[in-house]
Amino acid sequence: MKKLKVGILSTGNIAGVMAVTLNGMEEAELYAVASRNIEKAQAFAGKFGASRAYGSYEELAADEQVDLVYVATPMSEHYENVNMLLRHGRNVLCEKSFALNEKQAAEMFALAKEKKLLLTEAIWVRYMPMWKTLREVLESGVIGKPMTVTANLCYLIDQVPRLMSLELGGGALLDVGVYVMNFASLVFGDEIEKITSTAVMTDTGVDAQNSITLTYPGGEMAVLNSSLRVLSDRKGIIYGTKGYVIVENINNFESITVYNENREVKAVYEQPGQITGYEYEVLACKAAIEEGLLECPEMPHKETLEIMRQMDAVRKQWGMRYPGEE
Repeated sequence: MKKLKVGILSTGNIAGVMAVTLNGMEEAELYAVASRNIEKAQAFAGKFGASRAYGSYEELAADEQVDLVYVATPMSEHYENVNMLLRHGRNVLCEKSFALNEKQAAEMFALAKEKKLLLTEAIWVRYMPMWKTLREVLESGVIGKPMTVTANLCYLIDQVPRLMSLELGGGALLDVGVYVMNFASLVFGDEIEKITSTAVMTDTGVDAQNSITLTYPGGEMAVLNSSLRVLSDRKGIIYGTKGYVIVENINNFESITVYNENREVKAVYEQPGQITGYEYEVLACKAAIEEGLLECPEMPHKETLEIMRQMDAVRKQWGMRYPGEE
């Protein structure tokens, strides 16, 4: 099977992580990179060994040799960037959060279906083996019926300009809160009865930190926290009727520890070796393209739309609107 030729849109930090990932894979290669600045693109290509460097996004989009484009631009640009790539006939792996809101996401997916192209959200934990392992642990019934989830993801990143900018899609929710929302979705699904939330806002109009409580028809509850201003343990804990599970680092599951009703450790699952963790989403895209699929089973379009819908509802409670939103 031929290697997947991947182009990277943007030259920021996560673009570099993807480049390292591709260079460590046998199934894919770093073929091209694009920036709005040709010098930046050439420097990135030289550092990571890309065959092509482009000084505009449109040039990369027009390259027929590209099998997949990884979009690593700020969230405010995803809608425009992805739609442009789709119109040029490119398959797309777009970083989280996928869009600013559900409306944008729905339009992006509609265009991908019209063009018969793969489009998927690069929320990396969804593609990892440990995500499947956790699902299997819960389905085994070892902790009984899961009833409560707590999860947090907080970093000291309020000095990152784009995260403090409303115009660039900033705020804790879309950058790190999306992970706690996905964690709750893994455990309880997406049929939510009530969402309550609160946030501390910055002078620039974005959420610096937030707390979200989701309640479900069966009486289950998820309490979720994310922040740009503090450092947290990044734990996800799932409490059941016969025990509980602790996940170390919900942003890249390092381990899953299962406890029984006596709070004794019954099982521990460790993260398998990985290049960076990004390789799993690339492999999923390769498999989907080869099978002619328009979405990855690991992150179906309906899941991205549901999480976007939940985040829209949360922001509405805060009165937080991005430019162009009604």
